[in-house]
Amino acid sequence: MKSLAKSRLRAAAAAAVTVALGCTALAAVPTAASAAGGPLAVQYRTGASGATADQSEPWLKVRNTGSGSVQLSDVKVRYYFKGDAVGEAYRFACSWAVKGCGNITGTFGTLAKPTATADRYLEIGFTSGAGSLAPGADTGDMQLRFYRANWQTLTQSDDYSFGAGSTAYGDWSKVTAQLGGATVWGTAPEGNDPTDPTDPTDPTDPTDPGEDGPALFDDFNYSSHSDPQIAAHGWSVRSNAGGPGVPGATWAPDKVTFATQSGNSIMNLETSTAGSGESTKQTEILTQSMKFRNGTYAARVKFNDAPKSGPDGDHLVQTFFTINDLKAPMADDYAEYDFEYLPNGGWGESGNILYTTSWETYRPDPWEAVNQHTESRQSYAGWHDLVVTIDNNAITYYIDGQLFGTHGAAYLPERGMSINFNQWLIDLAGQTSTTPRAYDQQVDYVLHVKDHVLTPAQVNAKVAAYRAAGTTFQDTVPAG
Repeated sequence: MKSLAKSRLRAAAAAAVTVALGCTALAAVPTAASAAGGPLAVQYRTGASGATADQSEPWLKVRNTGSGSVQLSDVKVRYYFKGDAVGEAYRFACSWAVKGCGNITGTFGTLAKPTATADRYLEIGFTSGAGSLAPGADTGDMQLRFYRANWQTLTQSDDYSFGAGSTAYGDWSKVTAQLGGATVWGTAPEGNDPTDPTDPTDPTDPTDPGEDGPALFDDFNYSSHSDPQIAAHGWSVRSNAGGPGVPGATWAPDKVTFATQSGNSIMNLETSTAGSGESTKQTEILTQSMKFRNGTYAARVKFNDAPKSGPDGDHLVQTFFTINDLKAPMADDYAEYDFEYLPNGGWGESGNILYTTSWETYRPDPWEAVNQHTESRQSYAGWHDLVVTIDNNAITYYIDGQLFGTHGAAYLPERGMSINFNQWLIDLAGQTSTTPRAYDQQVDYVLHVKDHVLTPAQVNAKVAAYRAAGTTFQDTVPAG
């Protein structure tokens, strides 16, 4: 039943560029949080100075004020604003940039502590193609804009980062810049500095793993896909036919292997093809039980942009997700929460893109989907810490300790789910060669803590505690 839920095409949901992020603005007085001075400065001007506008136009420059070169792929800039309506969806666009619009990304997020002038932010990032900034250099013009998905007029006069009088570039402290995850420029709305140690969403002690609760932890310390401990620990290595993926492909248990790297046991999922459905071998491992619901889910996953052998270019999907079965079209007790990385595009995308998607339900035929997603168009090759938390109010996604997206209460699960990893091909249109090629996705560990919302720092501490104790597997999550 789980495979049937995965078998529908996600093109309608994943190809969309709308990021729907909802948060109710709370009355609060904005004050300075943690203005930082460092190796970067951000200059701002507005291309649309009216109190209302068809779209907001924050034009930005990032300047290297330090003594060493800065890789732009390590830089994130946040522009803070107040949503025009609860659950409103926004879209980002780049009109022109010296560095090239293709090298600039824009994603939306919600603030942990909304204020009277901000409950959202637009985060600007850079791909590796943007290069670096030498000391004293800047990015040049970045003519950016965002607008309501329904193209209704937006109000920007009440937006924290907006400056009606800023019609020429000047240093602007109401946008923040992060370098390597640390805030080095600007002042966020009160309590929302991404690295502010007083942020109430952070633990008092960031190394404290928090209150214990029923938990699943697996270090994937197995000998092979046929190791009897895999089934004994509640996992199933998929071999049955069905979607998602290329018609005619098979799910190959023997392509799920285990090895040791840097002292940790690692699970490897290999997907291979020679350009036909019959030659395509995909991989998936999932829990047999659908007993997981609210709480914290975490995994350390290595995404790969390039194949380990053969020509590149296939429309590959590398994942970590939870899911249950769709009992009927548009059934309201369906749930699914995805990290999906497409290294070569697909679903209408031409390059690297990472999606997080929260599903309420769907209808396979005719296709209709009810979901919310956040995306980032950049390379995520390498190891990443993926965390998603589910409480009674929201679904919150983190990547490498940084907030990636928050999805609303409408998408919360009504019943339990399984935990899954898989790697599969959307189609064979990305690479039409008949030369064999193979791709790897690796997994270091998985953790679920029932009914407890952990910060990424607490997740890391909990995993470190398991490993220090020599614990490679634990499952105390009750069946019901």
